[in-house]
Formats: sequence, structure tokens, C-alpha cells
Amino acid sequence: MPLIYIMKTTITGATGFVGKNLQNYLKTFHEVNSMSIRYIPNQQIKIETDVLIHLSGKAHDLKKVSNPTDYFEANFELTKQVFDAFIKSEASVFIFMSSVKAVADEVKRVLTEDAIPNPQTHYGISKLLAEQYILSKELPQSKRLYILRPTMIHGPGNKGNLNLLYSLINKGFPWPLGSFENQRSFCTIENLCFVIKELLSQEEIPSGVYNIADDTSLSTNELIQLIAASQNKQARILYISKGLITRMTKLGDYLYLPLTTERLQKLTKSYVVSNQKIVSSIRKSLPITSKNGLLKTFQSFKK
Repeated sequence: MPLIYIMKTTITGATGFVGKNLQNYLKTFHEVNSMSIRYIPNQQIKIETDVLIHLSGKAHDLKKVSNPTDYFEANFELTKQVFDAFIKSEASVFIFMSSVKAVADEVKRVLTEDAIPNPQTHYGISKLLAEQYILSKELPQSKRLYILRPTMIHGPGNKGNLNLLYSLINKGFPWPLGSFENQRSFCTIENLCFVIKELLSQEEIPSGVYNIADDTSLSTNELIQLIAASQNKQARILYISKGLITRMTKLGDYLYLPLTTERLQKLTKSYVVSNQKIVSSIRKSLPITSKNGLLKTFQSFKK
């Protein structure tokens, strides 16, 4: 089917990292507008658009200082209001940005859309509740609905864990956890934008839930090597005994050192996400490889 060149597309949460990138990406193909919105009890939202992409919400709190109520209002209650407004409107496509964290905080093998959700954080639970509410409603035949579950999103301008890891290597510190083997999936922002563009242009893609991730996963050791390569340096990876590292983290738990048992688990665990369903549905390859996307992100940190 040929690309529908002009669709009036409205994005909530357009001032965030994903929103800014998505606006710039889609404006070549569609008329793109932003909608500033926050949760207010009993508010009535008016939707006048062809496509509504709902990004607005509260992100995962790495510092663990947020009130649980904030998550449920921003990610669940607000999404209910926005989706109800979509159903009543003339808009034809609704895209909700959920997260793989709505399904699992730990992945033993490969995470697919068939996994039974079991989120452990307020962030993940609030996203899952929003998904369940959306899927519980009868969707008119004239409308399409896509719930996207991206894994860790990154790209130029992104400030997050990858930036912290980059700073560590940039300062010359060696990576001390080389003995731990893992695999992690990432999501390059350009690949996410590409998928959304294809969902808008291909009307035959079925409504449903889709994981979003780059094609290949990488180990943390490979990540360290990419960071070093982006800095034109040789990666310094130490292969210290796992037993010694584990004992050191237990000491860190008591002495409040930088490396604790919880932080070690986060740095070394595997989290592999399958993108097979979405790639098969759009019938196109993702434009950016995982390694090239990460290199592009790391090179942007120099600025």
C-alpha cells in the first residue's frame, strides 16, 4: 500500500527525548502537532487528529524517590482519559508507549509478547494497568491500536545509564566485571521512529502489542569495547574472580560503597527482547544495527 503522505499526527509528551526525536522524524511524512497534557481528575479531553501517539507519562525512577501515586496517575489514569477520548473521536490510530518493564524486570531467556506479565515496580505495574485497560475496550473496526514495549531506548542527546558508563570509561577507569557474561537488548531511537512511521503507513498491520528492540543483543563487555572505540581508546576490561567481586559487593552493602549486590545484579544481568513480531509485521529490516546505533549515541556524548 502506498504511503499516506499527510496524516494529522498529535503527540503527547512531545518535549521528552522520544517525543523530540519522533516529531523531527515524522514531520517529513505527516503534519505533526504536540499536545501538552497532565492528569486532572474528571477532565474531558478533546481529540482532533488522525493519529494520536501517547508518550506522556512518568519515567522509571532510578533514584527510587517518587511517590507511587505519581506513577498511577501519570501512566494509568491519564492514559485511560486519553484513550477514552480517542475512542470518542474521529482519530483512526492510537499508539501507546508502554515498556518491557510492564512485563518483566528480569528475563531468563528471551522476552516475547507471549510472556505472562509480572512487573515488580510501580512504574511497570502502572504501565501494565494502562495496557490492560486499553485492551479491555472494544475497538471500532475503523480504528487501529498499537501498544509498543520498547527496551532501553538510546540515541544522541539521551542522558541515562549509558552516559554514566561512558563517563566511567572516559575517565580511564577499567571495567572490573569482565568475568560476568550477559546479553542485553537495546533500542536505537531511529529504529523506534522507523517502526512508528511504518505502523502509520501500513494500514494492514494488525492492532496489538509489539516489543521494540534492535536486531541483536550485546554483552556489557561488548558495550565497553564500543565505548572505548568511540573514544579511539583500547578497552580496559579486568577479569576478576566472580567470587571475589561477590564478596566485595556484600561488603559494599554494609559500608555503602559504590558497588553493592543490587548494583552488581543490574550491571551484569541479561535482558534479551525479541523483535521478531514487529519486524515480521512491517516486512522491512530495521535501518540501524545495534552496534552502529550505540556508536552513534556514544559519539554524541563527546559534545
